[in-house]
Amino acid sequence: AAKDLLANFFGGVTVFIDRPFGIGDWILLKEKGIEGVVENIGWRQTTIRKFDKRPVYVPNAVFTTASVENPSRKTHRRINETFGLRYRDMDQVAVITDEVRDMLANHPEIDQDQTLMVHLNAFSESSVDFFIYCMTRTVNWQKFHEVKQDVLLRTSEIVRRHGAAIAFPTRTLDLEPGTSLAGPETTSENT
Repeated sequence: AAKDLLANFFGGVTVFIDRPFGIGDWILLKEKGIEGVVENIGWRQTTIRKFDKRPVYVPNAVFTTASVENPSRKTHRRINETFGLRYRDMDQVAVITDEVRDMLANHPEIDQDQTLMVHLNAFSESSVDFFIYCMTRTVNWQKFHEVKQDVLLRTSEIVRRHGAAIAFPTRTLDLEPGTSLAGPETTSENT
């Protein structure tokens, strides 16, 4: 018991000295399956409120051995999305990706000092894929999703304006000349 008490005390000292997180920070302990917002930091344990609103009381000794991810301290949020266009829109890919890149370069919520890429990425089974990779200025979760929605809607509008369309899974059937697609013969008895 004394060993655990000392381990938790020194874990608390480590948290107070290193400050890997503070009250109100959203943290993630992947190895322990714990994610939530820090509510209290004590000498023996730290209280984390999970997103389903349940509290978790974590012994401070855990913080000396587990890696702590602190998303609250990120400087940007990333948009990393792939769009699939129909193969028949292949001739439009270059102009679409150029226009999407220009839209992002002029978007007030996209940080122009960070990596910004829009490029053809793959020939998939049912689509010609291009991707968007950029960073938002905001780190706020709700604001980020507003910005991301705006980027996605603007991108889909650019695609539509060029007469292209977002692809969905399709199959092409090539028939030999003279092959018929006629089904069972229809007679007056089964009509």
